[in-house]
Amino acid sequence: MRMEDMIIVSVDDHICEPPGFLHPHLDRKYHARAPKCNRDANGKDIWVFPEGSVGLMNVAINAVVGRPREELGWEPNSYDQIRRGCIDPKARVGDLSANGILASVNFPNTFGFVLEAFQNLKDKQFALALIRAYNDYHLDEWVAQYPTRFIPLSILPLWDMQLAVKELKRTVAKGIKTVSFPSLPTQIGLPSIHDGYWKPLFDAIADEGLPISVHIGGGGGSEHVSPDSPFGAWLNKVALSSMTVASEWLWSTLPFDYPNLKVVLSEGGIGWLPYFLERADLIQKNHPWLRKNWHGKRPSDVFREHFVSCFIQDIGGVEARHEIGIDIITFENDYPHADVTWPYTPEQLWNGEFKKGAVSDEDINKITHQNALKIFNFDPFSKVARAECTVGALRAQAKDVDLTVVSRGGIPPSDDPHKVVTASDVIKQFSFAPITAKAGEEKVA
Repeated sequence: MRMEDMIIVSVDDHICEPPGFLHPHLDRKYHARAPKCNRDANGKDIWVFPEGSVGLMNVAINAVVGRPREELGWEPNSYDQIRRGCIDPKARVGDLSANGILASVNFPNTFGFVLEAFQNLKDKQFALALIRAYNDYHLDEWVAQYPTRFIPLSILPLWDMQLAVKELKRTVAKGIKTVSFPSLPTQIGLPSIHDGYWKPLFDAIADEGLPISVHIGGGGGSEHVSPDSPFGAWLNKVALSSMTVASEWLWSTLPFDYPNLKVVLSEGGIGWLPYFLERADLIQKNHPWLRKNWHGKRPSDVFREHFVSCFIQDIGGVEARHEIGIDIITFENDYPHADVTWPYTPEQLWNGEFKKGAVSDEDINKITHQNALKIFNFDPFSKVARAECTVGALRAQAKDVDLTVVSRGGIPPSDDPHKVVTASDVIKQFSFAPITAKAGEEKVA
């Protein structure tokens, strides 16, 4: 195999929701209350949430693709500063092709990976309307236009299981292939996955044969370092949040309650898995007093039957692929977040993880696309010839896509350019805060 012959699918990318995105899908009676994007006196685009009292800076390090690496921080702060592929499906397809990526799963961005900002509203009818509108935006404006390029995902109203099942069935009818689920539901005031509260939803998901995608930080679940710790410490351990999620699900009864259950640990990395699996088996062996019934199996075997991992860059993890389980490893690009390797992802994989072809063609194919397509029950080859889906073929179709790295300057993360950025510095940028200045045109979602 050559690098150009690879077929690559990403199981984790993101949409940066543009101003006005909800408006066409939302009942008129909610238009005046819909989230709005305002430009403040400093030129920042800030989303004002329902009832107009608090806001959230929009894009920050979640939309840095195409910028010089040395400029990454919590810039950009406005839509004028981000690449078009962050917010426009046609431009995104161009960026996918230029990067040799066939298809991707896309999570929300600004409003949380399970739309926590909507889930938490007191007016639940309004919250339901917003979530349904978001799903319609995702399915009708992104996926429907490019059904071979986007793997459709649904967000569910999690405060009411009857509503959740109803929305699941509605979006299944529109073609979804997975649902986004919070990392730790208890962190957003919901019962844990061990509670029978979730049974109606888990039953419905099992009936539909859908995998559950659990993104790190979705609804919380990404354990924090101390506030004065350098933010690099948080970035260094962030994928280990998936270890918490994996532990919760693995030690629950759910893998045995639902024999076909698949849990995708989105953006979780894979390098930690050999230790995790060894540790789980040792606990089973050394701690029989826990009275956990594994039904004659090892925990590591249960994990390989029910869990799916993914990586952005992880040479050590790929080296341990057979120890982890070659059939449960997938790739993610995380476009347009800061770790994205666009537009040189094929080069990253080929020269790094795949060691210029030293990894077998069979393993490369499983990691780059076969595992993902099987798990998500997604078949682009029924509509597009495989030969047109390779890195080389896609890049040939995208020769007009401008790959120029664009410097946009931006506001430094501190008045002191030599000050180490801490966790509290970043939390302040992403936390809800009162909106006191509105200098630009109001853009209704």
